[in-house]
Amino acid sequence: MSGAEHEYPVFVGPGALSAALPAFVARGAFSRVAIITNTRLAPLYGVTLADRLPDACLITVPDGEQYKNLHTLARLYRELLAAGVDRSGLVIALGGGVIGDMAGFAAATFMRGIALVQAPTSLLAMVDASIGGKVGVDLPQGKNLAGAFKDPLAVFADTDALKTLPAVERRCGLAEVVKSALIADPALLDELSGDPLPPDEEIIARTAQVKIALVNQDRTEQSVRAFLNLGHTFAHAIEQVSGYAWKHGEAVAVGLAGAARLSERLGLAAPGLSEQVENALHRLELPTRYRELDPADLWAAMAHDKKWRGGAATFVLLEGVGRPRVERNVAAGDALAVLKELRA
Repeated sequence: MSGAEHEYPVFVGPGALSAALPAFVARGAFSRVAIITNTRLAPLYGVTLADRLPDACLITVPDGEQYKNLHTLARLYRELLAAGVDRSGLVIALGGGVIGDMAGFAAATFMRGIALVQAPTSLLAMVDASIGGKVGVDLPQGKNLAGAFKDPLAVFADTDALKTLPAVERRCGLAEVVKSALIADPALLDELSGDPLPPDEEIIARTAQVKIALVNQDRTEQSVRAFLNLGHTFAHAIEQVSGYAWKHGEAVAVGLAGAARLSERLGLAAPGLSEQVENALHRLELPTRYRELDPADLWAAMAHDKKWRGGAATFVLLEGVGRPRVERNVAAGDALAVLKELRA
């Protein structure tokens, strides 16, 4: 991963946690290393990693998006202080997208910023959340509304960790892969509809490359980086209104279906795009519909989307596969019509 002023290595492959990451930390001059992970991953990887690193402490938080909030963040600050972490310390974010976001935000703001390493353990985090330097926590009004840009020193994506990944979490990661394919890799979308799927390392490398290319052009999301939010205006609303009962990747899948339908409805894309997108999602056993949520509530939740300016409804849509665009001033009636179509 590189840019004009921001450059860091991304290691993808087996053994990254057992060899490459400890070697990287050993070369640094960190006063204290704090590994932040969740209660599910601590016994799987956290304890072993802490044993491999000199004088490392292990900080655990509950597992789940519902805990990615200011209350948990305050607890992280207290535990970092109690562990003696100072401005020369290092935070290692060990986990999926939730941990990467929250631990990254803690590192960005604790003592005005300390060093960070991202160690993603889920497919979703490997292909998306750990790359690009966006970190944050949720507010009651919406997802990731408190955040910062914080580049890690490095990213270590250990593909061995995918062996213990629950099937639902793998599907969630594949939703972000479909998103990247729709943005800039049409051939990958075709391959995701076939059998067998490409190898994990190829999927991760190709998906990450889409994000890296956009972030290198627009690190702080002033223009083309916004394309990476394809489907996410719908998805974040579904997550929030459901009280985060919906997993991020599954909500993204429904959001991609929604973005394709809205693109057709507005005449930006030719008929058939939504069918193509939904077929790819169904092939990967991802949802394209939601239940029990009120479309009006979802529309209200969308008002806090960070892409919107001056209250103007803004969505990332598609003119076709590989042709994303930001569409402003989308009428409420059009968005609500699509939300109603998506309700099973």
